[in-house]
Amino acid sequence: MLKKLRIQRGWTLKEVSRRTGYPVSTLSKIENDRVSLTYDKLTRISAGLEVDFSSLFGAQEAAPETALQGRRSIARAGEGRSIESKNYLHLYPATELLHKRIIPIVVDIRARSLEEFGELVRHSGEEYCYVLEGEIELHTSAYAPVRLKAGDSIYFDSTMGHAYIAASDGPCRVLGVCSGTESQMIAAVGGTHAAGDQPAQSAPAPHKPKRARRRRPV
Repeated sequence: MLKKLRIQRGWTLKEVSRRTGYPVSTLSKIENDRVSLTYDKLTRISAGLEVDFSSLFGAQEAAPETALQGRRSIARAGEGRSIESKNYLHLYPATELLHKRIIPIVVDIRARSLEEFGELVRHSGEEYCYVLEGEIELHTSAYAPVRLKAGDSIYFDSTMGHAYIAASDGPCRVLGVCSGTESQMIAAVGGTHAAGDQPAQSAPAPHKPKRARRRRPV
């Protein structure tokens, strides 16, 4: 799939290397199924190629828009793909739908100060945040911090540096709706699979590619 996506874009291995940070020799081994990759590395590749993560596992290219009408996805309480980072615990529902125009995310906020959070996050697109529980402070690179309580919401440009900070005792949780791709969201926060994560049955976690088996000569 890496080779197919690369050829479709008219890119050389050198160009993919520039976009992902992986050596040409490593990319060549990936294309020839001679190396296994971790989830984090696959996320980095999908972000570099600017494609949905699931595209690396044989997903078909987006069908014409008329073919996507009427599709839906139901996520029961707690279902989805959990992605954990230093500052957030993200739950991504509707992961079985490809090429979504918006990315819904339920976010548990961990950092309780900007110093603890570190560098502000930036990614492409726009973002809507609705506070579900507790109180938060949204820090951005262009505006003074704003405090939001449960029921408050904000819409902003995601390319602007931003950070969600927990501002009250107990759980602080928000619903975020972002444009862009899941891989961009995950790469922006430096996320990994949460420990003990069990993805929803309708959205199984991707498997690591298997090493190619050498066949004996007949």
